[in-house]
Amino acid sequence: MGPTVPPTPAPPRGGAAPPAGLPRVEPMDGRWTALVARVQTYFGVDTDWERVPADRAHVRRVDAWLALAFLVTGSLGVELLRSIDALGSFQDSWLWPHLVVLAGTVPLVWRRRWPLAVAAGLSLHFFGVGIVMPGVAASVPMQVVYFVAIFTGVAWARDRRLMIGVVVGIVLLMFGWLTWQFAVGSGIEQALSHDGRMPERQGLFGPATAYVVYSLLINAFYFGGAIVGGQAAWRSALRRDRMADQARTIETQATSLRRQAVVEERLRIARELHDVVAHHISVIGIQAAAARRVLRRDADAAEGALRSVETSSRDAVAQMRGLLGTLRTDDTESSGGPSGGPSDGSSDDPAGSGSVPQPRSRAPEPVLADVPALAEEAAAHGLDVRCHVVEDSVGAVTSVPAPLGLSLYRTAQEALANVRRHSTASSATVFVRVDRRPEHGFAHGYAEVEVLDTGRPRSGTSGTGLGLLGVRERLATHGGVSEIGPRVTGGYRVRVRMPLPEDAS
Repeated sequence: MGPTVPPTPAPPRGGAAPPAGLPRVEPMDGRWTALVARVQTYFGVDTDWERVPADRAHVRRVDAWLALAFLVTGSLGVELLRSIDALGSFQDSWLWPHLVVLAGTVPLVWRRRWPLAVAAGLSLHFFGVGIVMPGVAASVPMQVVYFVAIFTGVAWARDRRLMIGVVVGIVLLMFGWLTWQFAVGSGIEQALSHDGRMPERQGLFGPATAYVVYSLLINAFYFGGAIVGGQAAWRSALRRDRMADQARTIETQATSLRRQAVVEERLRIARELHDVVAHHISVIGIQAAAARRVLRRDADAAEGALRSVETSSRDAVAQMRGLLGTLRTDDTESSGGPSGGPSDGSSDDPAGSGSVPQPRSRAPEPVLADVPALAEEAAAHGLDVRCHVVEDSVGAVTSVPAPLGLSLYRTAQEALANVRRHSTASSATVFVRVDRRPEHGFAHGYAEVEVLDTGRPRSGTSGTGLGLLGVRERLATHGGVSEIGPRVTGGYRVRVRMPLPEDAS
């Protein structure tokens, strides 16, 4: 008889501590709840994420080829078993073993579409075939098929709670069947007997005990490897998906920060223009108006000159306020008020005459579709310009976002101006290309302009380089690439390519 264990005393009422001298008994319900919670967390029951293939058509093709490969190797395994007389009562039948292999491999075509159904179905297949045709069920190709089915069921199951139930059912079924074979059947004697005699004990364990333990360990590693490996694959896919989401979030935030930085810089320039330039020009206007009144009787010629100064100052203020309005207006949103209007309620009349100049209306800013008109305008000033528009679909040029189109338009404008000022060429060629097909570095396609000429640099006409500097600054804003410089065959090339955003592809 074993040692007598005293009964555990009932806990006192009211939550009081147990009597002194007795150990505190932890409730089993709490331990069980904690264990269940850990298992659910490990298998991802607490997440709403579902693993779905990125390319369903590609996945179906891969699974179909995999099923075909297992069908061929499984059928080959059947013929090898027949050749060594290992199919038992089905040794003389070639049809049924091949039908069993067919029924066990074809479901792999849908292993990632219905992972749990395939895993459960092939486990039942293993159970039934293991009783009727143990040689086929134990063959290497079919063992790999069953392993892949369980692995896929864990790795691709969308309902993680149901997956746990299916996996537990599979494990209980298989090990229950194995235990039944050991307890009721004659599997041990048949496996260990030689010429009807049981082998003698030679190691640390008896033959029957060693066989049982060895079989249990093999099946534990088999099923455990499929379950743990499938769960590792699922968690790896979850991490990749979350990292991709984080990368998209970071990219969106970086784009927003870049746009915010541009807006803040434009506002800073607008404030400086208003506080410095407008103030000084207004002072000039006021002084000119006062001087005109003083010199009206004695210096008519001086009056004309001062009137010109006053007029120029008024025009400069009006132009500056138009620029101020441009800087304060976003490319895609309007502030809701008149462009360039004052915000502090001060007078807009620099000379104090009481007449307030109205803000000038601004025409819509040019876009990429206006480049052909730009080429015609350049041709009207003596430069032979030919423009070619290449687009992957009709209307692709007009669908390019306005900020991107404006940058490309300004690039073409600067390049044509440089041809007129700094080149001996009498002609130039402009290409406008829009291609929304993804390629390396341009996930959603690109838009580009290219200006070519065949002339030589004109001596004595070197510029400041600010124009090309502006081109490169626009490239940095939009994340584009450029090719600017002399051509090997002669002439000069300015080619700028900028990526299209996702919503334009």
